Amino acid sequence: MLTPMLASLLLPLLLLCRISFCQYSSDQCSWKGSGLTHEGHARDVEQVYLRCSQGSLEWLYPTGAIIVNLRPNTVSPAAARLSVCIKPSAHSSGTNIYLDRNGKLRLLLRDQDQAQGKVQCFSIQEGAVFIEAVPHMDISRRITAFQYELVNDRLGPLAHSQGAPCQPCSDTEMLLAVCTNDFVARGSIKKVEQEEEHSSVTVEISRLYRQKTQVFVSGGVRVRRWTGHIKMPLQCRVRFGEGEFLFTGTVRFGEAWMGCAPRYKDFLQLYHEAQDRGTNPCHVDTY
Repeated sequence: MLTPMLASLLLPLLLLCRISFCQYSSDQCSWKGSGLTHEGHARDVEQVYLRCSQGSLEWLYPTGAIIVNLRPNTVSPAAARLSVCIKPSAHSSGTNIYLDRNGKLRLLLRDQDQAQGKVQCFSIQEGAVFIEAVPHMDISRRITAFQYELVNDRLGPLAHSQGAPCQPCSDTEMLLAVCTNDFVARGSIKKVEQEEEHSSVTVEISRLYRQKTQVFVSGGVRVRRWTGHIKMPLQCRVRFGEGEFLFTGTVRFGEAWMGCAPRYKDFLQLYHEAQDRGTNPCHVDTY
């Protein structure tokens, strides 16, 4: 039962919801809902709050619209520099997906384009995700579903776009990447393949410092070698190179994306110079 004080606090919010036709769901990492609950209430707009670094959304039989607010679970000035990446599932359909910033909508994904599963990234400051159902006679076959991740890397929202930067990392970025990136590994390039929307670099790893998920696979208990594939934007025109490199980068939806990748000898020189000055952000075992 509501206490009088709690009721007085909730009443303005409830009145606001009735005026703006909105409903609210609790904070969580993933959300699953059904448009059947909107039946007869096509003007309802449900506010969904997802406060995790990654999660998923699944909207069955979409009708009306929902607004998805993606936020980190901690308050920090660094949160303003985060980007959001979403990856629609292969069966996603039934809606158009927009970015909503102060009531102004920008189309992100059309209904017919979602099944392609292309990753879309944008700055967290660009607004919430507004998902609007496309009218259909039969909604029983319609499901809108996607995974999302909050990312904080040097590529940011351009990581999967045609405008992704390809310039080499600065010395500061390089040293910081070793301390903060999802994977750090020493190894060589074995093959470079040009795929439809990105390049795939096959690498062999001789020293694995860190990996967030198992993107590099071990050759066996007695073999201290790992292999894997690292993706890069197609326009970076990555080429095969001899010698050893230090590979760093981020993991997006289970796939490794290249960040800084200096030649290992160049990294060693930079690291030891910073070590002598006492400016290394973290320790790396280089032996």
